[in-house]
Amino acid sequence: MTPIVEIRSLNKSFGRRKAVDNFNLTIEQGEIFGLVGPNGAGKTTTMRMLVTLLKPDQGEIAVGGFSVEDAPREVRRLIGFMPDNFGVYGEMTVQEYLDFFAACYNIPAPQRARLINDLLELVDISHRRDDMVDTLSRGLKQRLGIARVLIHDPSLLVLDEPASGLDPRARIEIRELLLEIARLGKTILFSSHILADVAELCSRVGIMESGKLVALGTLDQLHQRLLPHRLVHVALLNTVPPEDARAVLANLPGVSSVRLREGFIRADWIMFEAEFLGDDEALRSLLAALLEKGLPVVHFSEETQDLEEVFMRATRGIVS
Repeated sequence: MTPIVEIRSLNKSFGRRKAVDNFNLTIEQGEIFGLVGPNGAGKTTTMRMLVTLLKPDQGEIAVGGFSVEDAPREVRRLIGFMPDNFGVYGEMTVQEYLDFFAACYNIPAPQRARLINDLLELVDISHRRDDMVDTLSRGLKQRLGIARVLIHDPSLLVLDEPASGLDPRARIEIRELLLEIARLGKTILFSSHILADVAELCSRVGIMESGKLVALGTLDQLHQRLLPHRLVHVALLNTVPPEDARAVLANLPGVSSVRLREGFIRADWIMFEAEFLGDDEALRSLLAALLEKGLPVVHFSEETQDLEEVFMRATRGIVS
């Protein structure tokens, strides 16, 4: 199957500042792909070149097999783009707003009413169809914006910070909406500063820093590459001297360091944090070895290291 997005050796500069630097990326059909990075990393510039709003200095971009430079009209038919700050016509009703854009895409009038009904139902704002756009909350405007980019049935949605400025409930609702859209067979590329949304939604993640793609993969792959050591918590009954227990744990295979867990207070337990390098089977063997050594284990668990830790590690220049 041909990837829906292919980007090769993409470069873009604004004066002396290199906004995108030798960027390469392939996105498969049906993916939810998250692009994350600090402010100024080049995410928005990359997206604007992808949707034909900016011309690359160098490199190639293809969407659905069409070049953004040689066949921009074909590319635009395949893409629904929602920028971070998208404009709305506040003096229209919700229905009029969508009807206007449907007409812009030359959708025949007899089809527009049914299409608008379906889209309003999908984004769950049918009950606001006769309200003025200006009266909608930011979360509802985001939903309306997503309905607008779906109106010509694109294969690829490109969404720049779709959850920006939303309250927690609205973010969750947008997240659920994007999952529903993906189930309809759409490919989604979105950027976000909200790492929890990226972790919940994305099949793969790309991390940008200074115009470069510094890390790419599934969350599991990024964890293994950037955070190879697993953090294991081991609690023992305090019937064993802490230093003796620490020495036993430190000498077991796969354990690179051991320390008492700071801030953990319990009269009858001692808690250690161990950095451990190994797969799940090795982790099972570690617990078995502790028990074979006669240590009084009462708690054994792995601490989940989230996307924020991966992001911080990638953008500190550890990955070149």
